Amino acid sequence: MVLTIIINRRSVPQVKTTRLLLPALAASAALVLAGCSATATNAAGSDDDLKVVATTTQIADLTRNIVGDADGVTVTQLIQANQSAHSYDPSVADLTALGAADVLVINGVGLEEWLDDAIEASGFDGVTIDSDEGITIQGDEAGHDDEAEHDDEAEHGHDHSGGNPHIWTDVKNAEAMVATIADGLADASSAHADDFEANETAYTAQLAELEGWIHENIDAVPADERLLVSNHDAFGYFTAAYGITYVGSVIPSFDDNAEPSAAEIDALVAAVKATGVKAVFSEASINPKAADTIAAEAGVAVYSGDDALYGDSLGPADSAGSTYIASQLHNVSLILESWGVTPSAVPADLQ
Repeated sequence: MVLTIIINRRSVPQVKTTRLLLPALAASAALVLAGCSATATNAAGSDDDLKVVATTTQIADLTRNIVGDADGVTVTQLIQANQSAHSYDPSVADLTALGAADVLVINGVGLEEWLDDAIEASGFDGVTIDSDEGITIQGDEAGHDDEAEHDDEAEHGHDHSGGNPHIWTDVKNAEAMVATIADGLADASSAHADDFEANETAYTAQLAELEGWIHENIDAVPADERLLVSNHDAFGYFTAAYGITYVGSVIPSFDDNAEPSAAEIDALVAAVKATGVKAVFSEASINPKAADTIAAEAGVAVYSGDDALYGDSLGPADSAGSTYIASQLHNVSLILESWGVTPSAVPADLQ
């Protein structure tokens, strides 16, 4: 059994904080985990019930669409709606669920900075499905300080922990992630393989329809009018896929916990004025204060609150971003609105 662990070393304070908290959580969970140990893990390919843990809101939603109503398969989501993947700290309940899981589904690209400590603390020894497999990663400029770490990651095909982890914002990437997750789940449970394949086919068709709707609407806008400013640097794959100029982000970092400097704010305000950007978008899981300030200084609209974009996290069940498809429809509709464009009707299959 192979366990894939991706470590993002760009955020040292986050790692230190997690390492201080997790041993204590592990001690608290030890008795609970011991009680689960007898039935915690099924061998890959067994016909027993399958316990799946998914890390982020997006990964959990993609996984649930593949699992569907397959008998005996449960999906536990760790990071909750509107919760930052960068600042997440697993609870005792999270560690207990992870320790009892047969399969762990992750985003990859170093997004789960806490993953190695959580696996160690929980005792998880199941199969890991890394959904970034086969996806071209943007911006792997952080490099690796440790040559041994570099060699080890290269050996396992994950030598891009410094890249942009927001791979799901391009719907084509989401399709590839679904294929990877479906294949991994089928390998982990032959009894449910046919169900997973059927659900994958149906969901991929919906994603293809979503992709077509996005292109239909964005492609009709003149290229020089496709401009975007968001709360943090989370939409690089999205803008590249749909021919949008990413003027900048309020937080010039892949990590939504970073803070912009005064110089960075001034530079973004100047860029907004120079390019003719009409709006600054906040994100649902990030405090909108900095976005409000930049929009006010630049004299443009700000989209926040219910009109914020869904970036690092999906929203709760009653929100416009409750699912991956819903979040994409919401984001694109608002971006088009900021350009003065009314989007075409959403296909019935996606409503």
